[in-house]
Amino acid sequence: MTTAASADLWVRSYHPAPDATARLVCFPHAGGSASFYFPVSAALSTVADVVAVQYPGRQDRHTEKGIESIAELADRAADALRSHDDSLPLTFFGHSMGAVLAFEVARRLERDGRAPVHVFASGRRAPSSHRPENVHQRDDDGVIAEMRKLSGTDPRVLGDDEVLRMVLPAIRSDYTAIETYRAEPGAQIGSPITVLVGDDDPRTTLDEARAWEPHTLGTFDMKVFPGGHFYLTDHAQEVIAVLKAHFTS
Repeated sequence: MTTAASADLWVRSYHPAPDATARLVCFPHAGGSASFYFPVSAALSTVADVVAVQYPGRQDRHTEKGIESIAELADRAADALRSHDDSLPLTFFGHSMGAVLAFEVARRLERDGRAPVHVFASGRRAPSSHRPENVHQRDDDGVIAEMRKLSGTDPRVLGDDEVLRMVLPAIRSDYTAIETYRAEPGAQIGSPITVLVGDDDPRTTLDEARAWEPHTLGTFDMKVFPGGHFYLTDHAQEVIAVLKAHFTS
């Protein structure tokens, strides 16, 4: 069980909002870190308390072994959120691997009667949509090639071989977790789901994104943006506007 002290390792707050009446929990993509959501936190701090999940094996957790299972990641993240503070209604936002993790954490918290009020799933096909993928089985150069292809990694990291080799184990762990993930048959949450996707995402077709709909007992919506897998870096303001509307409507 994650304690309140260790929860601080998992849950990062960059712009505390003590007067907020809602909380946004952000889940990073494979190879990503909590700081990816620093701009989101800055932009939404007037309407929500924004926190981001920090997975083991990166940044200040780089000495920890990465977790190679979505189920274990979800268990640990759910424990951390339980210990963090459950006084505010939660909204989840996850990109790519983070979308699946947000869904699985929502399932766990729902069992406790702490379901998020909404889940935003970005840049990821539905949990029930499976593709055979093997990035986690490639050599280091193969993993790096995939990172370059998707354009979601800080160019400073990709340009620094020493740093890159240091973070590769965590990245490989993330790819192992998401590529070996299989949703339970009929897995659903009660929370409404909004899917956000790029219209030219090589990892998620529009049909695969639309396949999220049966995974919710609530309402479903889908928003399509121009761009690829990391459409949200080019359309940050539009994505932030979607989230802001959720908190202010």
